[in-house]
Amino acid sequence: MSDFTSSFWSFYIAVITLASIAGCAVLLASMSQRRVATDPDKTGHVWDGDLEEYNNPLPRWWMWLFYITIVFSVAYLWFYPGLGTWAGAWKWTSSGAYDQESAAAERDLAPMYDKFSKLSVEQLAADPQALALGQRLFLNKCAQCHASDGGGSAGFPNLTDKDWLFGGDPASIEKTILDGRNGVMPPFGPVIGEQGAKDVAHYVRSLSGLTADDLRVVRGREVFARNCVACHGADGHGNPALGAPNLTDKIPGCLPATSPPSSRRSPRGVRASCRPTATASARRGCTCWPATSTACRTPPESNGSMAAAVRHIGRARGTRPWT
Repeated sequence: MSDFTSSFWSFYIAVITLASIAGCAVLLASMSQRRVATDPDKTGHVWDGDLEEYNNPLPRWWMWLFYITIVFSVAYLWFYPGLGTWAGAWKWTSSGAYDQESAAAERDLAPMYDKFSKLSVEQLAADPQALALGQRLFLNKCAQCHASDGGGSAGFPNLTDKDWLFGGDPASIEKTILDGRNGVMPPFGPVIGEQGAKDVAHYVRSLSGLTADDLRVVRGREVFARNCVACHGADGHGNPALGAPNLTDKIPGCLPATSPPSSRRSPRGVRASCRPTATASARRGCTCWPATSTACRTPPESNGSMAAAVRHIGRARGTRPWT
């Protein structure tokens, strides 16, 4: 592969490109002249005995269109990159153009974000523009994991079920968006075994009043008390400080509610986290790293837009996020 990093290839591409343009110009010039033949009105080419070709040059308007195209090509390759490693006289790059457009967008949106950053969540709740902005931010930056309706994809929290892993007040939601969250369900399979996992699954179902085997519920209660209460609490109501979910609200965990008791909230462990981006310029964002190794970046453009996103999440749940 080292052969393809040589400067020879840059030179090779530049020569081929320029030679092709020059060849087109020469061909165009040759085709615009009359050919010398016995009959000056014909080329001398005959097909099928009586089909002859007239010796007419290309139409002038068509020829000049080709010449203009050739001149444009040469000018473009001079000002913009296209000849190997030649950066162009204007030093244009796609990344530079993106940075300029982003800076222009920031300048245009700054007044709106400054306005929203001075408002509380309660005030934003009454602002239709803020709600619309929060919805667009959510669709662009959050829907990849939480789905466009906030219902959550497999392995990601549902934002519409009134169940908060880390708390549903504005400050907690803001901290989740700005700093990210780490939620880890460690694997208990090696500790409690397959039968113990099934017993605990039935006991967890019984906490929500769901159908469960009575004998497994009794055995599962003992296993739960020894291994699960540290995070989920003795009554199974969870711990927002750890992101441990409430197991008594009839809301399934990381898998759909249709999953069997042996697999839902699996003791094999669940790892899903939302972390802030590493770069300082994107400090306000967060990067999600679910068990499927899918990554997404959700940097809110400002505190104002972040608050709008908080409002949209609360609205998706059908309740005020501060209650």
